Amino acid sequence: MLATGFINNFCQLVDPQGLREELSYIKSLNADGVVVDCWWGIVEAWSPQKYVWSGYRELFNIIREFKLKLQVVMAFHEYGGNDTNGVMISLPHWVLEIGKQNQDIFFTDLDGRRNSECLSWGIDKERVLSGRTGIEVYFDFMRSFRTEFDDLLSECMISAIEIGLGPSGELKYPSFPEKIGWRYPGIGEFQCYDKYLQQSLCKAAKLRGHSFWARGPDNAGQYNSRPHETGFFSERGDYESCYGRFFLRWYAQSLIDHADNVLSLASLAFEDTKIVVKIPAVYWWYKTTSHAAELTAGYYNPTNQDGYASVFEALKKYSVIIKFVCSGLQISGHDSDDILADPEGLSWQVLNSAWDRGLGVAGVNMLSCYDREWCLRIVEMAKPRNDPDQHHFSFFEYRQPLPLVQGTICFPELDFFIKCMHGELTSDLVS
Repeated sequence: MLATGFINNFCQLVDPQGLREELSYIKSLNADGVVVDCWWGIVEAWSPQKYVWSGYRELFNIIREFKLKLQVVMAFHEYGGNDTNGVMISLPHWVLEIGKQNQDIFFTDLDGRRNSECLSWGIDKERVLSGRTGIEVYFDFMRSFRTEFDDLLSECMISAIEIGLGPSGELKYPSFPEKIGWRYPGIGEFQCYDKYLQQSLCKAAKLRGHSFWARGPDNAGQYNSRPHETGFFSERGDYESCYGRFFLRWYAQSLIDHADNVLSLASLAFEDTKIVVKIPAVYWWYKTTSHAAELTAGYYNPTNQDGYASVFEALKKYSVIIKFVCSGLQISGHDSDDILADPEGLSWQVLNSAWDRGLGVAGVNMLSCYDREWCLRIVEMAKPRNDPDQHHFSFFEYRQPLPLVQGTICFPELDFFIKCMHGELTSDLVS
């Protein structure tokens, strides 16, 4: 992953010399290519349908000089936070102006707090963005990219396009917002209280014949609650009631519908290019019966359901590659017991659910971890030795908060990791 910051908020390439040093470093590691975020908030920053791609054209030309492959992310979310090295990228300014008059374009929690990380899925088909719907805005952006960089797509320099579908580009609700006060391992909160998602919920309740179900649960706790502290997520809690099952199915279906809506247009814009979708790793509280954090994120995955199967069935239509966020963590002892987390159990479920449906799978690291033990765990996940069907990752994206040349990463460990991934070393040999 190319560190964010080489393109400024006016879509100009900054520090081309630093970029060349970074790419030279990446090339020396024998990486296959780079991933670049194309930010909606930079390219269409000031006026609707006025796209500025100039900085990205320069950037891609330099990447081409190094004969590296390129994957591009259609980044429809904001960027900024504790680990972003001071770089801040908002949604387009004209969208934020609309949001001042109509705050319901943003996801909203039970207390009415708005989240401007990304647009609510409730406006996917509502003409509230200067006469366009949410999905028309995404499609116009993707189509503009396709027109601008058709030469790079035709010569297959761009090997895949990732479609951002939520906060951090992941297919999930923004139910864990640190800027509103969430901290790990809080269960998060449902994000369905903007008027458009509320209208959708009301319609679903009427169709079901229970108009009084047109509400979110009032006993689901707060961002930093634990499941047993709530009436909704606790053992035999309301999540299992008729109303609870109705609400959670509607909430999860809204996530699936959003992916379906956007990907149907992405597949038109990028008909001959592989499409990638990023799936989150919500592994805390995985060992509880309700899987509370997954529920607020939009995955209806309690103990007696497979919340990923229905998502992947919908994605299967578009032959996407699932890019799963790999924590590489082994949580044991007190931490595991206390928060009932199970990163390995979740990974096993997600990867097998995708592979069972014939989807390609890839990985991306959640944390900047550089030790050898972490590397070996990721290699084992990417190329499981005992898989009778010989499944393996299509690719792995390595993210770091700062450019490699700034020396925050232990070069020998990264070199070792890439050699293992390429099969030039085996974990048996080195362990």
